[in-house]
Amino acid sequence: MSILGIDRITYGVEDAAACRKFFLDWGLKLVHESGDSSDFASLNGCEVCVRGIGDPTLPPAIEDGATLREVVWGVHSREDIEHLRKSLGPDAHYAERFGTLHVTDPNGMALAFRVTHKRAVDVKGMPMNAWGQPGRGVNLRSRFYERAEPIEVGHVVFFTDRLAELERFYVEKLGFAVSDRYPGRGVFLRCEPNGGHHDMFLLQPPHPKRGLNHVAFTVRDIHEVFGGGLHIQRCGWQTEIGPGRHPISSAYFWYVKNPAGALAEYYTDEDQLDASWQPRDFQQSNEVFAEWAIAGGIDYKTRRQARGPASSG
Repeated sequence: MSILGIDRITYGVEDAAACRKFFLDWGLKLVHESGDSSDFASLNGCEVCVRGIGDPTLPPAIEDGATLREVVWGVHSREDIEHLRKSLGPDAHYAERFGTLHVTDPNGMALAFRVTHKRAVDVKGMPMNAWGQPGRGVNLRSRFYERAEPIEVGHVVFFTDRLAELERFYVEKLGFAVSDRYPGRGVFLRCEPNGGHHDMFLLQPPHPKRGLNHVAFTVRDIHEVFGGGLHIQRCGWQTEIGPGRHPISSAYFWYVKNPAGALAEYYTDEDQLDASWQPRDFQQSNEVFAEWAIAGGIDYKTRRQARGPASSG
């Protein structure tokens, strides 16, 4: 079986109008709306769905308030669905009408699997002129972005109070690979041996709880991280932390408070791994989270660190 990545996510929200504005400002395309429901898409067709918190079609929540209610993972083929059905056993339910296999993970999160709806897109980041390797070339100016247009939902991060059980579920039942660990505290997982550093991160805090930490959206390059972050500040949304850089995955990031639940992240330039990669153990610390980071973001007027709290949007 082969899980390709996140194909669709669904939020249950308290303020549908604010969430609609947020995801439009974030750079997603609105493809459908009706009442408190709105559906968005990234450049490659990855879907982000918003539903009012009282919508009866939503799966149960793992925490109170606005949060992520379902993650749909894409696979290559119907054969992959059948392999997953056997691996997941009697707890899995196949919905013939929608071609999806449904199950709940040990954290209480609703999962589904379907043949991917995402499409290949011709999107490339701007190469860097590193010392001795002018990747961009001669007499070529780099790109500047007025805003971001996310390519896809790249990964999700959850708090859990049953880390070991949850890791076994994703590795043994779904075939995920471990990339790196905070022993006893967190695990970075990727769908396949060959791919980006992680599609999911599971974190068990000192006072264990269940909930969403953030949803991460992949963008082309570091310049789009900056352009997207400055635009989202300009729109009045509040940066939690960023820009910054993660030492574990090498990725550049910018985290923003999301009215649909927890945080949303722009990120790019994560490490690419294959089956020969050996997971590493880290002690959780501020230095391991970020090589460098700006608290509160960059003010879009002064282009310096934001001094005061931003409006909620």
